[in-house]
Amino acid sequence: MGALTLLTFWLDRVVREEVRHPSLRRHDPDYIVEGFAITSYDKDGHAESQLSAEKMQHYPDDDTTELFRPRVVYTPGRQPRIVLSAERGALSQDGDEVFLYGDVLLVRDAMGESPVTRVRSEFLHLLRDRSVVRTDREVSIVDPRRSLSARGMEYNNETRQFKLFDAVRGEFGPGIARDEVP
Repeated sequence: MGALTLLTFWLDRVVREEVRHPSLRRHDPDYIVEGFAITSYDKDGHAESQLSAEKMQHYPDDDTTELFRPRVVYTPGRQPRIVLSAERGALSQDGDEVFLYGDVLLVRDAMGESPVTRVRSEFLHLLRDRSVVRTDREVSIVDPRRSLSARGMEYNNETRQFKLFDAVRGEFGPGIARDEVP
């Protein structure tokens, strides 16, 4: 009886695999968009963020979306504008999270007492709905008043606070890294 039950489950699995379309068993894109751009709006109809890329590819087998040369411009209400760029990226299934890889640059505009700030890393994870950017990799943060480096960071654009996690080093003073900040 047990052998018959196992045989039934095995046959059911084999039949289900055969029924699936062959393209769902391979990692081939089902669509490719050149010059991809999408804009998200807040509840009042103001543009809040724009995601663009030279090319976007979607894969149906695992429902992933890859981005080539992505750029994110995030302009939430009363917070400073953030511009992120990278060599490649990926989107979460709901589009609320953006994963950026390879020569990632984040530029936060000046606002009030906060100067223009540049953040560089090989990986950044943007949580758009929470206005948070984080990484578990090496990161450098430069503005006219300071130069910081660490392994691991979280930046909250609403509070304008950086949290650095490990191997933190810094220099503080007037004119620090003036040539690196526009």
